[in-house]
Amino acid sequence: MPIGILVNACAIFVGGLVGMKLGPRFSENFKINLNTTFGACAMAMGISSIVLMKNLPAVILAVIAGTILGLVIHLGDRISDGAMLMEKGIARLTRNSGENHAKDYQSVLITCIVLFCASGSGIYGSLVSGMTGDHSILLAKTVLDLPTAMIFSCTLGITTAFIAVPQCVVFLSLFGLAGLIIPFCSEAMIADFKACGGILLLATGFRMIKVKEFPVAEMIPAMVLVMPISYLWTAYIVPLLG
Repeated sequence: MPIGILVNACAIFVGGLVGMKLGPRFSENFKINLNTTFGACAMAMGISSIVLMKNLPAVILAVIAGTILGLVIHLGDRISDGAMLMEKGIARLTRNSGENHAKDYQSVLITCIVLFCASGSGIYGSLVSGMTGDHSILLAKTVLDLPTAMIFSCTLGITTAFIAVPQCVVFLSLFGLAGLIIPFCSEAMIADFKACGGILLLATGFRMIKVKEFPVAEMIPAMVLVMPISYLWTAYIVPLLG
């Protein structure tokens, strides 16, 4: 039973609704400072995953190759277009204008989607949950996602709540595939996978605190490449170096 996934999705949905209602009562300074704090928390989660890294060159290669792939296929634009289509559909359902296409709005929307749907902790947590039934990683993610969704909804409105839908689809798919993937993963591959996700979380944190607009959407393919590259590095490159 994917308890961790369902709890995480519910937390985002509830946080989005609560934030939409309470958002007008928060001062702009309160929102900025709290969002900065959440950004620091995301960065801390990323750093805690990065330190688990086993093969630095393999992870760096995966991040670079994945980002290049993401840029070539314009993944960020595709995610942005999909996000705006979702926003328009939600706007029609809720009878809002659905015409908020400001650059800042789109940037916040992409950051929100990547943070909730493509973080290393979420992807890895879904795989672990499907393989072992351990939901602790996803439950820890939920603690951060609930208040974060509240803050994001101050800018994105009810759209934040509905991001729980694609997140649930992605995580449930990984949950179902876990039994096929995990048996082929070594301890080093899993550690490097978590480290790669940590780098994405670190980049997301920088976006949240508005220090640097890292192309986090374009970096997502790195999460697919890191395990094969880690395996090839350990199996073929390391023996040659030794």
